[in-house]
Amino acid sequence: MRKLLESLIFLPTSLNKQKLDSTLSGKTILITGASSGIGKEVAYQLADINCHLILVARRGELLEIIKNEIEMQTAKVSIFQADLRKEDELNNFLAFLHNRSTLDIFINNAGLSIRRSIYESLDRQHDFTRTMAINYFVPVKIVLSIIPLLQKSQGQIINVSTINARLAPVPYFAAYQASKLAFDVWLRSVSPELKNVKITSIYLPLVRTPMIEPTAGYLDVPAMSQQHAAKVICKSMYTRRKKYQPWWLIFGQLVSIFIMNLGDFSKKGKRNEIN
Repeated sequence: MRKLLESLIFLPTSLNKQKLDSTLSGKTILITGASSGIGKEVAYQLADINCHLILVARRGELLEIIKNEIEMQTAKVSIFQADLRKEDELNNFLAFLHNRSTLDIFINNAGLSIRRSIYESLDRQHDFTRTMAINYFVPVKIVLSIIPLLQKSQGQIINVSTINARLAPVPYFAAYQASKLAFDVWLRSVSPELKNVKITSIYLPLVRTPMIEPTAGYLDVPAMSQQHAAKVICKSMYTRRKKYQPWWLIFGQLVSIFIMNLGDFSKKGKRNEIN
């Protein structure tokens, strides 16, 4: 049943490999959070293209494996091990990046999700500081640093976001939703100012990655595959559209508008009863 629902909810994404190849040939692509999940799958999708992949993540040993496997094909790979939440490691990575002098596409994929009741976070402020760090402050600093490089190459920023950024907030995910929405709004806000740089926002549904494995409730819930999500991201590199979102999200947004205004309607009804 789950597989059937997934086939209906997540319609296939066709990838024109010829267009992708011609668009990315000779280009340099930066992928954060590239040691597993969606970032890793994007790297493998690009393995047979004559491009330069810059992969950054905390787990260097996994990056080494990915580099060795991809370079058996066509793409060139540079890797950098770093916990980007640590300022010194982030600064070292940015210095490494600028030594390469060219950059065409930045895929902001690194992220952290936490599912926890607010009552379990009363003495855990770090739940919020660490999600805000990797989901908001890190990509902001990276973008501020690479704007000149992307303007020079007339490049693209692809932000791997979540449908939660387009819907009414839900309980237990306060840290995750607030931090993802923060960067989504920031990036869309600065977009009109960025000359010659395309901005693409990818609003993904639940994706079956290692990040969701600790949540037992997700085991039987329909989720997009990592490979499907990677194809969506790769397709956006040659279409350069402003956004991707599932076909059904518009209906969720309409429901969200109703939910977010339900309290106002209830209060208005009570006032009318009193009057």
